Amino acid sequence: MRHGVETGLFQQAAHSPSIFELNRHLGEGTRALVDFCIPCNPYFPTPEMFNELAKNLESVLKFYPSDATKIANQLAQVLKLNPATIAMSNGSTELITWMDHLWINESIAIPIPTFGRWTDQPMESSKRVDMFLLQESDNFELDIDAYIKFIRTRGSRVAVLCNPNNPDGGYLPRREIVRFMDSLADLDLVVIDESFIDFVEVERNPSVAAEASIRPNVVVLKSLGKNFGLHGIRFGYLVANPGLAGKMRNTLPKWNLNSLAETVVFMLKEHAEEYHESLQLLSRDRYRMGMELSRLPDLTVFSSQANFLLVKLAPGIDGGELRDFLVSRHQVFIRECGNKLGMSSQFARLVVRPEQDVARLVEGIRDFSQSRWASEQHEAPSLLMHSA
Repeated sequence: MRHGVETGLFQQAAHSPSIFELNRHLGEGTRALVDFCIPCNPYFPTPEMFNELAKNLESVLKFYPSDATKIANQLAQVLKLNPATIAMSNGSTELITWMDHLWINESIAIPIPTFGRWTDQPMESSKRVDMFLLQESDNFELDIDAYIKFIRTRGSRVAVLCNPNNPDGGYLPRREIVRFMDSLADLDLVVIDESFIDFVEVERNPSVAAEASIRPNVVVLKSLGKNFGLHGIRFGYLVANPGLAGKMRNTLPKWNLNSLAETVVFMLKEHAEEYHESLQLLSRDRYRMGMELSRLPDLTVFSSQANFLLVKLAPGIDGGELRDFLVSRHQVFIRECGNKLGMSSQFARLVVRPEQDVARLVEGIRDFSQSRWASEQHEAPSLLMHSA
């Protein structure tokens, strides 16, 4: 049951096409896409902040940015961190790439399913990737002790842990992450990917960035685009001890951040209150969206502490067909997980969005179920006639 979407758009390793690419494919005359695919904060920046950016757009685009060190120093002030422990980049994936080149020499352990670049990048550079499979029967929860045992058995020299994890949103308490880091102090590197940590509500101070800055082999990865709803700017950073952070800063290009990223970083201090309010609104929406999706008979919803929800589709439903139907018929874009290692097309990741967008998603899923049922009813008499 395909509906006019070119399936080649979705055959890109572990990643989805961009909104720009989909809009070009769908053409003019369709409703604006509602994006349930790319994990983004829908409440930040505020409209007032966008207006402020718009007023300064000409100078932002026209003039050269400051070097990365000056921008990182400002970010350190906002975060109340030592500037020597920070390295900023043009997106967190740039840091993953350089970590692979600088610090991953032999092998890397990573629980799967997870963010695709953690497996793809080291495999592309011919490293051994030791994949620790998270079990659906355990709701994809990570057992720290079992993972440490796996790392020791495999002899992995680098270990990665994403908290919360992508795509399931599973979260481990801060004390468990500290125990994990301390248990692996002899490894070449331990990476804690905290790209979605700001969305956690079950613990007041969930980040281990401060702890990473005083440990010899730990790096904490952050993704500002996801938190601040600005994927298009492409900026992220890491926190580590001054030696590791300094090595990364010296490796990265001096002007690897653009003027728009610089402008936003210097706006953050004045808009901290609006940012924290956006996180509260998103937490409310996550609860409401989870309840709404749980009412659909074709979905099983997993608990999440990130800004997305993992769902499992009922037996016989293909996530690729649902995705194509929603894009073509309802202009709703979801993340089908069939190309994620450790998952199948029976799973989909749905970004948390406001109520009116969720209503459109639910309408689309119900429409898909009805169309599928009607198609099955139409095919049933044909099969009976053929057998007769």
